[in-house]
Amino acid sequence: MSLSDRELSDLARRKRGVSDARVISASDVVVAEWVRLKCQFGCDGYGQCLVCPPYSPKPDQMRRVLAGYRRGLLLHFEPPATVMKVVVELEREVFLRGGWKALGFGAGPCGLCRTCPVPDGPCAFPGRARPSMEACGIDVFSTAKNAGFPLEVVRTRRQRPDYYGLILLE
Repeated sequence: MSLSDRELSDLARRKRGVSDARVISASDVVVAEWVRLKCQFGCDGYGQCLVCPPYSPKPDQMRRVLAGYRRGLLLHFEPPATVMKVVVELEREVFLRGGWKALGFGAGPCGLCRTCPVPDGPCAFPGRARPSMEACGIDVFSTAKNAGFPLEVVRTRRQRPDYYGLILLE
């Protein structure tokens, strides 16, 4: 049984913190090589977590993964948001409703452990940890803007950031 686009969006919007949700074509997820460099040169989490670079899927692998999917559920969150928690919950709900290929991606570093067991692993919470979109080379700005979502560079601490999650589907 496959959920319709409307059913998926409605299911997502009922989750705390999700302000909007849209089903997009998997081919509309933009992957770019430069995105992981922004993690490497700009994020304190680089190399500190098993779901972040250099341990997360590389852009070439992410492109191959996307080629095996038809659509994705792009989720827009407003702070305060627990993106990874909601993504994991929705991924499970979709799976239990027949979406056996559901695979979720969060936003930002993991944060489930005080200290991640990198590089030796294994992950202490494999059922709850998911890589962020950017950790896999997904250009969140382009993907969100192409789907008609708001996304601007946050220039001051007073500005409210937008967060995004993604669940790949069949």
